[in-house]
Amino acid sequence: MKQQTILVTGSSGLIGSEAVEYFDRQGHRVIGVDNNLRREFFGPGGDTAWNLERLKRVTRRFEAVHADIRDREKIFELFKANRFDLIVHCAAQPSHDKAREIPLVDFEVNALATMYLLEATRLHAPEAVFVFMSTNKVYGDAPNELPMVERETRWDYARPEDFAGIREDCRIDRTLHSVFGASKTAADVMAQEYGRTFGLNVGIFRGGCLTGPHHSGVPLHGFLSYLVKVAFSGETYTIYGYKGKQVRDNVHSFDVVRAVEEFAAAPRAGEVYNLGGGRANSISILEAITRIEAMTGRKINTVYSDKARVGDHICYISDLRKFSGHYPKWGITRDLETILKEIVEAERQQKAVAGD
Repeated sequence: MKQQTILVTGSSGLIGSEAVEYFDRQGHRVIGVDNNLRREFFGPGGDTAWNLERLKRVTRRFEAVHADIRDREKIFELFKANRFDLIVHCAAQPSHDKAREIPLVDFEVNALATMYLLEATRLHAPEAVFVFMSTNKVYGDAPNELPMVERETRWDYARPEDFAGIREDCRIDRTLHSVFGASKTAADVMAQEYGRTFGLNVGIFRGGCLTGPHHSGVPLHGFLSYLVKVAFSGETYTIYGYKGKQVRDNVHSFDVVRAVEEFAAAPRAGEVYNLGGGRANSISILEAITRIEAMTGRKINTVYSDKARVGDHICYISDLRKFSGHYPKWGITRDLETILKEIVEAERQQKAVAGD
């Protein structure tokens, strides 16, 4: 494959850093944009500076650009100065709870900045492939309307036809999104429009729980990563509603980037895909606590709140059949056990480096 110039936004985050490493290993020129706004959102626990330093050590062609994607002039200058072949847009304000506190900032980061990137692509890189990391929160709480059955440790879908999970035809309006879900929906729909109206090679990935060892998990975002942190720190984990039986499907950051690669090789303009770990990688909060306790040998302290998070899903499993049908070379390569082991080992190493 000829060398490409690839732009990754949110390059110090979970998916962004995985994309930087992956494409750098292939010999591509990778430019990453990040300004560690995550630290401002979530405090020291959300700081991604450590991951940027790690990327500088392990990559050969990576160029880090400290910039705010809300700076339209800076973004346009970047596109004028470089001929991008692929844009992987991962940067976001990713928290339901935080979005409620900062709705304007949330919209600027998630929706307006996405518009800047799309327009810069249209004007300066119309042949490029643009992958937008959206979220399953565009569906709001519509998935909660499916008939559910309560099992011993999890909620599940009651009907056989729902067994594979949520499809892309689930509605995205007339539902409670949370402010975060609404801003991402605005960006999601605009990304589709740039694909369909302007013919740009835009793909939209509606992610489930994206996870992996390079996640800076915090109480407001990063379910598995934060739960492992709590196990090692001895802090208390708060379970919000649904008896702790709410279910998430988890996909490793590597498998997300492989999906990006497959789409980039044969893009479908304006197409939308659900992207998660599927049923095999699904787990409830109660189940995750039990497994992490067993792996770490540590008891996780919990407290329960009856109040569920706004727009939270009772059971969310991504139906992967559409993406797998379009891109049959792609598949889940990291099962849940592997994901958890990697996160636990990464936390142990960080504790060792910190001298804890």
